Amino acid sequence: MYEDFNNYSDIHNNEEERKPVLPEGFIPEEPRQPKQPKKHGLARKAALLTAAALLFGTVSGTTMVGINMAADYFNGRQNPTRTELTTVPASSGSTSGSTDSADGTQLAATLDVSSIVEKAMPSIVAINNKMLMESNNWFFGTQKYEVPSAGSGIIIGQNDTELLIVTNNHVVENSEDLQVVFIDNQSVGASIKGTDSTNDLAVIAVPLADIPADTMSQIAIAAVGDSDSLKVGQGVIAIGNALGYGQSVTVGYISALDREVTTSEDGTTRTLLQTDAAINPGNSGGALLNMNGEVIGINSAKYSDTSVEGMGYAIPISKVQDIINELMNTKTRNEVEADKQGYLGIQALTIDQQYASTFGMPKGVYVYKITEGGAASKSDLREKDIITKFDGSSVSTMEDLQKMLTYYEGGDTVTLTVQSLENGEYVERQVEITLDYKPADSSTAEGGNGSPMP
Repeated sequence: MYEDFNNYSDIHNNEEERKPVLPEGFIPEEPRQPKQPKKHGLARKAALLTAAALLFGTVSGTTMVGINMAADYFNGRQNPTRTELTTVPASSGSTSGSTDSADGTQLAATLDVSSIVEKAMPSIVAINNKMLMESNNWFFGTQKYEVPSAGSGIIIGQNDTELLIVTNNHVVENSEDLQVVFIDNQSVGASIKGTDSTNDLAVIAVPLADIPADTMSQIAIAAVGDSDSLKVGQGVIAIGNALGYGQSVTVGYISALDREVTTSEDGTTRTLLQTDAAINPGNSGGALLNMNGEVIGINSAKYSDTSVEGMGYAIPISKVQDIINELMNTKTRNEVEADKQGYLGIQALTIDQQYASTFGMPKGVYVYKITEGGAASKSDLREKDIITKFDGSSVSTMEDLQKMLTYYEGGDTVTLTVQSLENGEYVERQVEITLDYKPADSSTAEGGNGSPMP
């Protein structure tokens, strides 16, 4: 009933439940008991969400939501100058709509908001993507295929060489070809700069040299507001690439603050803004604006159920401003030649939600062996550490880690964020490692879950 448009791995009829298969020597030290969910009562019960990204099928020319398509088919290094996301002071100018004479707050978001939209639209983009998906089918086995998708983004900054755009992680994950479409319908290629899967955030970069001068004259960096000062009942405007048709506008109110909701894809609970402004597939990564035209949220998901209407969710901008700043200053992901790619020298496996629940461990990449003489052996990385970030970007699986390494050369120094077990508790540490060059025979190295050694 509650679905995530990007979740395909569990949509297989008659497939046996996958059980953890542990490598030899995998023995968690004093595993903690999984935390019991907090009881908040009916009013605060976590809701399963549908991520508001759109994927396209080509059956009879019909645009299809990805969950239906899956069933039908298969069942730069740090920038020289650090870029910061800045919040604009609250505007004292007039806005469309009536105001309360007592405190000046907006009474109606349903009045003419065209002037607000006209000012904000140059900072909103459409994001078109080709995602590499994997399907496990009892008849065909494991198959990989490309799926076109659509989402939205917000122009939030610029450095010496790049225009920076924030969006949702689920809009750009597994990306094979990213294209950004600006207000003048000009499409330009983009690269992922940084991602944070826990908070469903990503920053992508478009080279300034690739943007035509006429397009540059029409776009703008978004004004960022203060989501911490929001009140229930204030008017909001949602702008995004709904259904992949191009930018569209919906209007509503802040329905609730600090709403705890859980996505169906990975069971992650996030604290989001709730709005009754329509959030549709393709809106993911788009802007939720206050009545001053300032971004106060990043549209992310909707509550999907035939008996529910008007429950959309957005990431509050003030809660994630520091995370966005970090992602804006990570290395842009441009793949390097295979013989120059970096190498850690570890053997590891993925700690997914099932492992985490079974053994009371954080999700991430579990290091169960460090190769003697490899890059990791010359660092403070330890066996039984769990890697959660690679140079500022989240890594949830072995595949994530291996993919990240394709963007780095041997000799590059990176920072790993790891969870280390100390006195029965996991403690976060930062570990610096200077990468080796990837060996020619690394694809045949043994791994605890059948994956090559990164």
